[in-house]
Amino acid sequence: MIDNKIEGFFEVFKKIIIQYSPKIIFALLILFIGLWATSIITKLVKKILKKRHVEETLVNFVGNLLFWTLRILVFITFISKLGVETSSFVAILGAAGLAVGLALQGSLSNFAGGILIILFKPFKVEDVIETQGAIGSVKEIQIFNTRLLTADNKTIYIPNGILSNGVVTNYTQEGIRRVDIVIGVDYSSDLQLVKNTIEEVMNKNAQVLKEPEAATFILDLADSSINMAIRPWAKVDDYFKVRSEILEECKIAFDKANIEIPFPHQVEIKKK
Repeated sequence: MIDNKIEGFFEVFKKIIIQYSPKIIFALLILFIGLWATSIITKLVKKILKKRHVEETLVNFVGNLLFWTLRILVFITFISKLGVETSSFVAILGAAGLAVGLALQGSLSNFAGGILIILFKPFKVEDVIETQGAIGSVKEIQIFNTRLLTADNKTIYIPNGILSNGVVTNYTQEGIRRVDIVIGVDYSSDLQLVKNTIEEVMNKNAQVLKEPEAATFILDLADSSINMAIRPWAKVDDYFKVRSEILEECKIAFDKANIEIPFPHQVEIKKK
């Protein structure tokens, strides 16, 4: 009796193996081939993007997104070939994704902002930008934040959601900048001499660009001075150097030409 039961059990087991082994083998083949193909496709896509000089941050993001999307699809295909109902599984994934999305609304906004920045490139790494009251050099464009380094070596992290929707001034993008300087001279000054002196200073400076042409003109008739606008152009990297040198050289040249720069005087009245 027991022998008959054992024999019947093995018969059933044999039938199950014969019936389901092709499905199991096929599912396992899909799993292993899918996992291998996922890695190959991801590496190929990243290689193509790098050859087209796409931003490194975007390359890594697209690669990771593609990698895990393909792996999820492979897993769903694997369990469906085993006979598992996948519609409920997909519904659970969708519900979980919705819950996570509602919980991370701010982070998703920053995530979307990071994608927009990487795609449309209002600035890139090493550009000097001004935004949200901060000025600094872009050191890293992350998926959720952008890292700036200020001139006094402070690191600032700005959320990408704010950056993508706010005003950003890019000082580097055009390659050159106009140096805006204002110097006041005394009302008794010879204006033609003042202009010639300023133009001579700019012409002697090797960092001042010939094109666009530098300009000098009267900006304002102020209370105690005639304010002269000095507008040389320089490469972005030379901006602060040119500004400092023009100011210094103008002061030296004005002293030689007896051109006075007005400043407040205090007169001491002696009592008799």
